[in-house]
Amino acid sequence: MRFTLSSAALYSKLQTLSKVINSKNSLPILDSFLFEVRNGELVITASDSENMMRSALELNECDGEGSFAVPNRTVLDAVKELPEQPLTFEVDTTNMTIKILYQNGMYNFTAQNAEEFPRLQEMPDGATVINLQAAVLADNINRSIFATAQDELRPVMNGIYFDLTADSLAIVASDGHKLVRNKNFTIRSEQPAAFILPKKPATLLRNVLSKDEGDVVIKFDERNAEIRYSGGLLICRLIEGRYPNYNSVIPQNNPNQLTIDRKALIGGIRRVLPFASESSQLIRFHLEAGKLVLSAEDIDFATSAKEEIVCDYNGQRMDIGFKGSSISEILNNLEDDTIMMELADPSRAGIIVPATQQENEDVLMLIMPMLLND
Repeated sequence: MRFTLSSAALYSKLQTLSKVINSKNSLPILDSFLFEVRNGELVITASDSENMMRSALELNECDGEGSFAVPNRTVLDAVKELPEQPLTFEVDTTNMTIKILYQNGMYNFTAQNAEEFPRLQEMPDGATVINLQAAVLADNINRSIFATAQDELRPVMNGIYFDLTADSLAIVASDGHKLVRNKNFTIRSEQPAAFILPKKPATLLRNVLSKDEGDVVIKFDERNAEIRYSGGLLICRLIEGRYPNYNSVIPQNNPNQLTIDRKALIGGIRRVLPFASESSQLIRFHLEAGKLVLSAEDIDFATSAKEEIVCDYNGQRMDIGFKGSSISEILNNLEDDTIMMELADPSRAGIIVPATQQENEDVLMLIMPMLLND
């Protein structure tokens, strides 16, 4: 079998798919990419036994069809150093040899048997289907993934929760201290359904969908999800279990409202945070009409900092404490230039939302306060 393709196109696909492969695998074959040549295209698959990702490449020339597995490090290192040019693969599937011919040279290495590679499992007929734009899914994953937990005792908190209801699709992540809820009102279903997407496939999707145009089709059941996008396919094992009732932790009546420039607040936090206690990272927010005063201190090292920021505040004078790194993460994952902070009292969670929501969207972030020692 002989085929020719672009070196840059091949390297781009291999680089994306290589992120699926673990450094240590349960099966030796999972250290390899599966190459399948059929109908004038090359389909490349990578798997770690829980996640499987595949992508197709048009071939410039093709003589014969077949499949074989290629060690991932060998082929990546071989293609990585080549400038853009046609590569010709000559594959002998009987003797399991591969020869790659390029402009001024060639590579020879051994192939592996494609039969050992795990097969793709088809989704059952009764699976739930969600259709949404690639850009919308990429944005929602990007906005949420930082809030997922790393909790061995509650694995459901380690993924992104997709909650499909009669009025919206909510994409939620929380680690118990902070929470992100993205609602999209254009996607809904009379038949409620939900799944928890683990962090690894979420990260893989975020990377491929940011460059992707078009729509994404998600099919899922209790255990697995199949996600088709214009550049390929991802199949993954879902996190099983019941996600906590995230709506119950969002306080409803928050009479104290702060409207402030997001970048000004990020800058202020960044300047006072180095003077906070390293263990607690506590920043005190003092709120009164027309101004916000940020302050931090570390009693052990006798350091402190204070900064005043002009803002629009409607509410009672209040002092509330937040963890500096957590509130910075929340602010950095919002896009709007102006944000609103809604507060009830110093003991209840603070809600942060963009001042203007995108059409058919509702983005909300929540942060738990810290105890102030007055």
